[in-house]
Amino acid sequence: MDYRFYCMMLRMNIDCNGCYQKIRRALLQMQELESYQIDRKHGRVSVCGAFSPQDVAIKIRKRTNRRVEILEVREASPAGEGGGAGPML
Repeated sequence: MDYRFYCMMLRMNIDCNGCYQKIRRALLQMQELESYQIDRKHGRVSVCGAFSPQDVAIKIRKRTNRRVEILEVREASPAGEGGGAGPML
């Protein structure tokens, strides 16, 4: 299946260092993600890559056993191609 390149912002509950590590491990295992950023202070996770947003949110939910709320989904161009939106911060 041919996926588009998306940048997606998620809200997750990141209470402690163990929670952070569990989320980080789940993101590292996902091959479809090109980059990610975890904001512990605000409980937000940004992911970019060629994927289906709903599928990635479901995978993260299953692997971490934590509630995942999709805040924003933006279609973007891959980093190698010129133009497009930059990373979400």
